Amino acid sequence: MTTHVLIVGLGLIGGSLALAIQKNPEVNVIGFDVDSHTVRKAKKLGVIDDMAFNLEESAALADVIIFATPVNATIQLMNEVQNWQLKKGVILSDTGSTKKMIMEKAKSLKEIGLTFIGGHPMAGSHKSGVEAAKAHLFENAYYIITPVEHEDEIQIRTLEAILKPTKGKILRINAREHDHMTAVVSHFPHLVAASLVHQLSSENEEYPFTRQLAAGGFRDITRIASSNPIMWRDITIQNRLELVKQLDNWQSEMDTVKTMLMEAKPENIEHYFTRAKFVRDELPITSQGAMYSVFDLHIDVPDYPGVISEVTGLLAKHLISITNLRIVETREDVFGILVISFQTTEDRERAALSIQQETTYETYIS
Repeated sequence: MTTHVLIVGLGLIGGSLALAIQKNPEVNVIGFDVDSHTVRKAKKLGVIDDMAFNLEESAALADVIIFATPVNATIQLMNEVQNWQLKKGVILSDTGSTKKMIMEKAKSLKEIGLTFIGGHPMAGSHKSGVEAAKAHLFENAYYIITPVEHEDEIQIRTLEAILKPTKGKILRINAREHDHMTAVVSHFPHLVAASLVHQLSSENEEYPFTRQLAAGGFRDITRIASSNPIMWRDITIQNRLELVKQLDNWQSEMDTVKTMLMEAKPENIEHYFTRAKFVRDELPITSQGAMYSVFDLHIDVPDYPGVISEVTGLLAKHLISITNLRIVETREDVFGILVISFQTTEDRERAALSIQQETTYETYIS
């Protein structure tokens, strides 16, 4: 029996989700986007099975509807869906980065007999649009689902079965816990990264060479500040209460650091950095977390003509694809002058093993 899944929003996430669940031969993916050109492009690229140009009519045919849209747009669609003619037992879901507002709205849908199970695939890319969609985008990433209290277990398991081909780690969490934890490990770090970049910009006016020195470690730790400003504007507003709590904690931590600096006791400062190193080194490196992950391999190569082609040629020989490559100019506290990004942890591990076996260059995973 064929299950018809309607995906609303054919960007990176919606497109990648469509490609992944198509792996199940019993699933038929229907794609809708407000941009009809995107729908046609998705069909041409094989991202979807069927095109939808009238959302309400296509929704009437679907067994599962997934809103792969920004949170504000999803809430608007959740208002509209109450007036649609839908199949009995249809399952509604989403892919939003914040869940509390959406799941509050889901309660009103439950009151009229509609099942809405919140979702958040914790994966992404530096690219956007349906052209960047990849079937493996969610592999080894956490795929959070947030059912309302007392949701039908059969409906939850049905959605989990639909999502299984993503190869994501499906985890059930309530909306409040989700928004708190993502504030800690994703949303607040984006604010910190943005603030560091603003501070650099101010310093650069008086010390222009500061920007050049930022090409190394500073650039790495502030990478997420290059994310979509519109998306992060919305996430910040939607999760602002949790972010305010984190900001209060951060300011308290900075007061502690300020006191430590003023006292200038070497043993206290060393302990502070030692503790931070221990906690950081214990973080998992074999799977994606709440933020978009790049699987970087740092390679300590000598600076001579042809060394980059030597390394990339070696990877090509072993059929290992790379997604990005950069040379780190400032090497202070940076592992390796050459940084290569891979699509998966497996590709990174194969690359590291090949380089270790066939060259004298040291590799690091940070």
